[in-house]
Formats: sequence, C-alpha cells, structure tokens
Amino acid sequence: MTWTEELARLRDRPDTLRLVFQPIVDVARGVVAGYEALARFTAADGSPSAATPDRWFAAADAAGIGARAEAMVVERCLRLRHELPPNCFLTVNVSPHLLTDPALADLLLGAGDLTPLVLEFTEHQDVADLRPLLDLRDRLRDRGALVALDDAGSGYSGLQQLTAVRPQLIKLDRALVAGADTDDVKLALAQLLGEFGGRIDAWLLAEGVETWAEMEAFARLGVPLAQGYLLGRPAEPWAVLDPEVGERLRRSALRGRLVEHVASLVEPAERVAEGGTPLGPGSAVRVDRFGHPTGLLLAHRRDGDPAGHREAPVSLRVPASTAVAEVAQRVVTRPEASRFDPVVVVDEVGAVTGLVRVESLLSRLAETQPRA
Repeated sequence: MTWTEELARLRDRPDTLRLVFQPIVDVARGVVAGYEALARFTAADGSPSAATPDRWFAAADAAGIGARAEAMVVERCLRLRHELPPNCFLTVNVSPHLLTDPALADLLLGAGDLTPLVLEFTEHQDVADLRPLLDLRDRLRDRGALVALDDAGSGYSGLQQLTAVRPQLIKLDRALVAGADTDDVKLALAQLLGEFGGRIDAWLLAEGVETWAEMEAFARLGVPLAQGYLLGRPAEPWAVLDPEVGERLRRSALRGRLVEHVASLVEPAERVAEGGTPLGPGSAVRVDRFGHPTGLLLAHRRDGDPAGHREAPVSLRVPASTAVAEVAQRVVTRPEASRFDPVVVVDEVGAVTGLVRVESLLSRLAETQPRA
C-alpha cells in the first residue's frame, strides 16, 4: 500500500491511529507525575503498522497534511485531559514548524483552559522565523499550557531552541542518558542543563532510562523527573508505578540527597562531660549537660604522641543537612591553626551527633567533580 493510500485511510478511518501513554515519574516521591501521549498506527488489517510513527508523521508532512495529522493526536489528548489522575500532567508532541498552522493553532486556542497539557516541541525541522511561534507560545501559556523541549542537548539547534523557547520542561536526549552512569561527560552535561533549567524555572527530565545504574546516577544529580522502560512502558491510560519501583526510587533519591550533605560523612565521636577525660584514643567532643559542644579533645597524633588529647575550641559546627560544598568553603576560611580540625555536626536542637574530618570533605568533593 502506498503512502497516499495509507494517509487516505488515516483521514477516513480514525481507528488507524490510537494513543498509548508512558508514565513520567517524580523521582524523589516515587510516584507518577504525568504521562506522555504516544501515537501508534495500524495497518489495513488492524495489525500494528510496519512503519514507525515518525515515518507516518513525516509522510503526512510531506503530503501537506502534517498539521492535520498532529491535530488528530492533540484533539484526543484534549478530550482525555479531564480524565487524568489528580496532580498529573499530559504531554503531547507537536512540531514547532507546524504549530502555527490553523489546524493546530485554532484547535488549541479554542479549547479553553489547557491545564494540565504540556506541548512537547520536537525539532525534526528548523523554524526559519521563531517570532510567530513564540507569540503563539505566549498565548497558549496564558491559557494554562506548558511547553517542553524534546531531545535537549542533542545539537546546536537544540541549544538555540532552549534559549529562544525557554520551556518549563527540558527533556534530556536519550543519547545522553544511555550509559550515563559510566560517562562523566554525559553526567556533566546533564548537570549543566539542570542548572540552566533552574535559572529559567524549568524541570529536567531524563528520558529513556532503562537501567537502575542510569536511574541512580540521575538521582544523585537531583534530576527531578524520569521516563523510560525501567519505570513503565507505553500502555493504555493510566498506568500506575510498580510499588517496589517507587520505593527503590525514593531510597535512591534519599541517598542522592544525603551524598550532598555532611550527614553522609559523619563519624561517631565520644562525648565527654565537663571535667571528664576521653576513654578512647580518638578525637572527642566536650559537651555541656544538654549535649551541646563546648570544645574539642583532639588526639595527639601530629606530634608523634600516641596517647593523650589536646584541648581546642570548636571552630565550626554545622547541622547534618548542610551541603558538603558549603562546609568546605567555611573550613578554608578558618584560622590556619584550626583549619584542619574536625567539624562538629549537631542535630536540630544543637546536640552533638558526631564529627566530620576535613579529609573526608575533600575526598567527597573530589568524587563529585566531573573528571576531565
């Protein structure tokens, strides 16, 4: 069957096109935050089409009916948006060079409140003049729609679109997600895009996550959203996240947050009351009756004396939730005499929970820096 015949069937038989929905997951909470609508086409006999959705839409565009084909998908998403589970969004792919066509633009502008629809800009073709597109984007945002940019970081045109479109959702290209757990360059780029997103109030989404190693690498970076076969395949509406997957995500995100904080570096320390002496050989903390630190009892190791302790003031105390980088910055501003003294870590009421060695801080900073 020719493409002319296939496209005629698409026009005359709406069941030629159906939609499936892939979950988009909130990594920290381990729950579904939204769904991406994905088109699937059938052959004349009702079996799955041998041609991929990309080829269908490319053929429709070449035949001059690309906007009408995409409008079929958008129209169905508009009908379904009111059936979404609570606190979920729905993303739908649109081609930027087609969005201003009346078949798409009028459909969206006439649909009332567009919340919680997210228009996901794909970049199969460059847009020669962005002004009409950006004007329409603003009008759609006024109606509640959000904008996502697909395949971010995939090329120069993608970076151009990032600066021009300023989306609320940045989808990291699958090529930058695959194997990122063993590729510092990919992780460094993801981190840069995440920081850029934070500057423009956009969320970063890791798309195409297929292994737990990849997922945990992005969890350590603090990437808020993820999507991929590991978390859920395209399916009928509205698939829920496997509880075991959700729990593992929450644990991964928690570990990622702890790595950023000195809580992950705290070592136990003996607490010694006023007037007392340490029982063990290691460094200890002198405390008052409330457990608050009043001084350090540092083991005599630098001068070769294996026994005894020397008294020193507490030059730096921090809550366990303080970022490693922040503590390191404060360490280097201390007087030279106390610069390498351990940092006292306290709980929410100021009681001692342990010590962090400066060596541990430096090692953690070295681990988290991308390698050249």
